[in-house]
Amino acid sequence: MKENKIPVVAVLGPTASGKTSLAIDLALRFGGEVVSCDSMQIYKEMSISTAKPTPEEMRGVPHHLIDLLPVGTDFSVADYIPAAAKAIGEIDARAHKVFLCGGTGQYADALLDGMHFENESVGAEVRAEMSFFLARNGLDALVARLAAADPQAPGLIDVKNPKRVLRALEITEGEGVTLAEYRARNLPTEKPYRSLKLVIDFKDRQKLYERIDKRVEKMIADGLVKEAETVYNKKITSTAGQAIGCKELGDYFAGKKSLEECVEAVKRATRHYAKRQQTWFRREEDAVFLYADEEDILSRAAAECERFFKEGQIT
Repeated sequence: MKENKIPVVAVLGPTASGKTSLAIDLALRFGGEVVSCDSMQIYKEMSISTAKPTPEEMRGVPHHLIDLLPVGTDFSVADYIPAAAKAIGEIDARAHKVFLCGGTGQYADALLDGMHFENESVGAEVRAEMSFFLARNGLDALVARLAAADPQAPGLIDVKNPKRVLRALEITEGEGVTLAEYRARNLPTEKPYRSLKLVIDFKDRQKLYERIDKRVEKMIADGLVKEAETVYNKKITSTAGQAIGCKELGDYFAGKKSLEECVEAVKRATRHYAKRQQTWFRREEDAVFLYADEEDILSRAAAECERFFKEGQIT
């Protein structure tokens, strides 16, 4: 007897770890489609900087939640969950397997855990005050303010992302609850999907960093500078403005730094981001970890998927 919950295989991990290729390989093997779990690939104008798979790399596998919005449109985890749920339902209705793929851990956890988001009760004046505080005092001061209100909160979010810190502060100060309490009350009693999390990791982080540097160099060769300049000259949202590559190259367009300095800044920022992603995903207690620098991850991932799909057919 087939289980009622839709089975979802999530291929997760840091940037440049090979998630996209693995998810496509698995989708081809098991007859699936891919749902992106990337907060930046949603934007149309940022293909090179967000490492979107090309049509050739997709190899005929349908991909969802890529290239949907212009960079001037806000998009958050609260927007992502219903959009991803709709795509998952449609894929399952076609009797295809669902493969979630990306590196935005917050999106993956919120979707698979079934979080819902209450209407924000924080007023415009409070939000404006917090934004002014950030502009005047800097991100470190904002994180310190968050820690004073809720000592555990900085460990639950990406403290390098101003938008995430602001939202956490809106909850802790504006709503008077800790971030953990807020998340707990937004969790359902039962998870909406039966899921398998495959997390790609590296025992030797330097090998991941080498892959990152090579990827950035390829992005530059593929036209990242031109793409970033196009985005730089547009009105973009705070979400899109966090895209690595477009952000760092802004100093080159403004004449503040050389192109070489900015390219190095892109590499450095990407390495730092990958480290934060690894920290996030290593907290996943129910995940299967695949070490790209030590094993044949495709063979092992395929075996895990085979077991996972069979389990769902047993009473």
